[in-house]
Amino acid sequence: MSTKDESTPRLKLSGALDLSPAPERYPVTIKERYGHFVNGAFIDGNSDGDFPTINPATGKVLSTIASATETEVHAAVKAARTAYDSVWSKMSGAERGKYLYRIARRLQERGREFAVVETMDNGKPIRETRDVDVPLAAQHFFYYAGWADKLDYTVPGGTAAPVGVAGQVIPWNFPLLMAAWKIAPALACGNTVVLKPAETTPLTAMLLAEIFQEVGLPPGVVNFVNGAGGTGAALVNSDIDKIAFTGSTNVGRIIMRSIAGTKKRATMELGGKGAHIVFADASLDQAVEGCIDGIFFNQGHVCCAGSRLLIEESVHDEFIERLQRRIEALRVGDPLDKNTDVGAINSAEQLATINRYLEIGQADGGTMWQSPCSIPSEGFFVRPTLFTNVQQSDTIVREEIFGPVLSVVSFRTPAEAVKKANDSEYGLAAGVWSEKNAKLFEVAHALNAGVIWANGYNLFDPASPFGGIRHSGFGREGGVAGLWPYIQVEVPA
Repeated sequence: MSTKDESTPRLKLSGALDLSPAPERYPVTIKERYGHFVNGAFIDGNSDGDFPTINPATGKVLSTIASATETEVHAAVKAARTAYDSVWSKMSGAERGKYLYRIARRLQERGREFAVVETMDNGKPIRETRDVDVPLAAQHFFYYAGWADKLDYTVPGGTAAPVGVAGQVIPWNFPLLMAAWKIAPALACGNTVVLKPAETTPLTAMLLAEIFQEVGLPPGVVNFVNGAGGTGAALVNSDIDKIAFTGSTNVGRIIMRSIAGTKKRATMELGGKGAHIVFADASLDQAVEGCIDGIFFNQGHVCCAGSRLLIEESVHDEFIERLQRRIEALRVGDPLDKNTDVGAINSAEQLATINRYLEIGQADGGTMWQSPCSIPSEGFFVRPTLFTNVQQSDTIVREEIFGPVLSVVSFRTPAEAVKKANDSEYGLAAGVWSEKNAKLFEVAHALNAGVIWANGYNLFDPASPFGGIRHSGFGREGGVAGLWPYIQVEVPA
């Protein structure tokens, strides 16, 4: 399948510049059907549970995907166990690091191909996959390659040993990046992996498997099993030593109940309802850009999205006016167009969920404002949306929508801002905007969230840990903290 499409009409959006389309034309090949990647080889898999993966920008099928049975999942786990016992855990850290370096370099070399496939399968704009997802995924492999022969420095006075076989389940919002976040530290520590990609976005995992073959990664060190919830449950209940899950809080609870009473380790990176606090003394234009990045990046399909905007009352009206003017300039449309700012919603199901919340928000008394931009007639799209006149108890303020929907409330004092920001069952991320450093630090330390950004939002680095508290999960990914879930400490007698 090629991305070389016929010409499209000139783009005209209210509030935005009138630009001709600039489609990404890098040709990619997508196979008609994908099975699984087990023991270093692609296998067809049982065809009884085949399902389609769809381009959310068009609604058309990209490929057919096999759904792994319990037997196939157990075969992947067995391959990982054999590779762990015979090869990977016995290999020196320096040698493991070399494989991670090769993966990172090959990912960079094939970066444009990965970006196009990710955009087609996920719906996010090509400028995000090209400039964020793929480079950051490669950086994670580079970063943990450097740690592979230095693990004992993470446990002073002891020796770091691998845990065993890691089962990993990732979501559809950052398919490639989430795979890198989980695979890289696991391999650096000497563990082997069985990973289940999200059922709506399996394609870049299949490309990543090709890279593992290209760099000569020993068979069984990393295995991919495709499928939906049943496949994930089979993996969780299989003979693994650790489960790493990123996804919804409800599914996280199910997994934790399933492994209760076992010796399986777990890390959970779950939902969020990030608070974005803007004080009157902030640089308002800079804060507007931060809010745009906080909620409209990746169509709001971000667990740490700044979906709750708290504005100091004295600048509330002015800030909303600036924010709306900026939102009107956002381009919603073809994700493969380099001019596009907001792409397609990942699936018809997620679009229906977002639309349901829009109805709930209005029924609860909120004032809904949407960008007047046009959206494509096919595919799954929604206009960037603001809700004002909402209360702390409103559903859209409390529940994770996972879409480009921002609810706005005001506050008068820093204490009130902190109280409203912490009034949530979640605790993944938050942002604070102020020109006064003392206020930034005081408020940041008072917020109950795992990640706090100051005068910025959605800023990621492989050396920086990421994770939440409360119903947003536990454990960290990234940085030296991202190694700890994958090692066990051996202390000399």
